Amino acid sequence: MNRPLRDVAIPNDWDRSGLPGWTYHSPALLELEKEQVFRSHWQIIGHVSDVPEAGDYLTMDVVGERALVVRGKDGVVRGFHNLCRHRGSRVVADEQGSCKNALVCPFHGWVYNLDGTLRGAARPRSFPELDKVEFGLKPIDLEVWMGFIFIRFRQGPQPSVAELMRPVEAEMAHYRAAEMMPAWGIWTQQSAVNWKSVRDVDNEGYHVAMAHPALQDLYGATYYDEPFINGVSRSYATYNPHAGRRWSVRNYVKIAPAPDHLPDNLKRAWLYYGIFPNTVLAMTPETVQFYQEFPLSTGETILRGAIYRYAVETREQAAARYLAFRIDRDTQAEDVQLTVWSNESMQSEAFDGFYLSDLEYGVRSHHDHLRRLLPVMNLETPPDDKDVWNLNEALLSRS
Repeated sequence: MNRPLRDVAIPNDWDRSGLPGWTYHSPALLELEKEQVFRSHWQIIGHVSDVPEAGDYLTMDVVGERALVVRGKDGVVRGFHNLCRHRGSRVVADEQGSCKNALVCPFHGWVYNLDGTLRGAARPRSFPELDKVEFGLKPIDLEVWMGFIFIRFRQGPQPSVAELMRPVEAEMAHYRAAEMMPAWGIWTQQSAVNWKSVRDVDNEGYHVAMAHPALQDLYGATYYDEPFINGVSRSYATYNPHAGRRWSVRNYVKIAPAPDHLPDNLKRAWLYYGIFPNTVLAMTPETVQFYQEFPLSTGETILRGAIYRYAVETREQAAARYLAFRIDRDTQAEDVQLTVWSNESMQSEAFDGFYLSDLEYGVRSHHDHLRRLLPVMNLETPPDDKDVWNLNEALLSRS
């Protein structure tokens, strides 16, 4: 079964080829992706429950940028570049933690208030008088939606998070995600592939029957994807009527509660929202999670995510959450292997490019989003690395 819920007509003559192989191995294109795709689109850094008290903070280092999110004494969560205004040192070195009432740079001891303003420089008489706002931490865009903290390093083509996610807002609201709390904390993992190979696997369910025994057992007969529309996709599945061939699935389906606050179509369902370019929100009846990937190089990617649970959960919910984690853990390991096989093939002279099924239209629509931002990706043969940026600007000017 594969039917889109939205009124999306897949054209009969659509191009099934996908992106050319060179786009996965070009260092110059990767720098363009960092600038035009990652720095200018919303990214999830965490959840409000990760910074529950004044002075609690999160950091994230991605695509050459360093983000810092901290809750102020007024309860407001704010985002900044994690750069001291003196010499550019990290103001905060840890990925997560808490400070009492100020941020102190570990290099020379400059002190910043929790709202980002400068409290004072060490040995202040060695400087002219410093404006507390002008020399405060540089802010970055931040928006909280359904409890998740989105940041953006610079403004880009995406609207606000609320506007971007409006098509799925009513459905997502049933999960009460803003009331959840961390289950096990934020995790990271490195994978030796291009970041787009991760997305290519995750953006289609055509491979579930063959590659994911646990997912196929749980929901394979009902799973379907919807393509990216204006930067958001949706995938949905309900438990198979006879699920339970595998231990984790059998016990999960037996134990998993059907919460009263969820409508009937979500009580026994797993739901995924893809957010362009690299993020997924995934919901089960007992958890909400995010996962994402960021490029480290053309052939190295960092995977990152976290699972959140209800603040008050029954023993059955806790057990179901653990079993769902086991299913996801196995699925992620299987997906990592698939991305490696796909990514390495693109360096072979025998690789002729993708030929996509109708069931992989989500892959194509994600590629189309990339092509609109970076039309140089339409070129079938790789340009010289030194020409990539100028060619892309020229092609954008013609569109």
